[in-house]
Amino acid sequence: MSEAARDEIFAAALAGRRIQHDGAALVVAEWADPGGGHEPPLHIAPLHVHHLDDEAWYVLDGALVARVADRDVEVPAGGAVLVPRGTPHTYWNPLPGPTRYLIVMTARIAALIDALHALEDHDDQTLATTFDTYASTYLGWP
Repeated sequence: MSEAARDEIFAAALAGRRIQHDGAALVVAEWADPGGGHEPPLHIAPLHVHHLDDEAWYVLDGALVARVADRDVEVPAGGAVLVPRGTPHTYWNPLPGPTRYLIVMTARIAALIDALHALEDHDDQTLATTFDTYASTYLGWP
């Protein structure tokens, strides 16, 4: 992400971007998933735990399913889900069509996501080490 993008505090159209400011506790990003609806589901993230950070999603269009601890919660457009720190979670798009959503996260979670996207190797040990670096635990793909 460019230095200018990191310092944004306003975005007239967030689509596919995030707003984040150095020193701010929160980062807001708009993400999309092209479609899932498969059995088993195509998870967007592996099952994991953030030990120090809360995370939330607000669905703009489509739907998400969030696994929060041992419960799957379907979140329709206009709905939201909050995952408190210390809670195992993952999420996916249950629909065959696209879903758009906002993710509200801490700067530490945003840095974890950036680190995960930069990885060349996605084996379990590399993922576990990367999650550990950001006060989180990788629990594997469900």
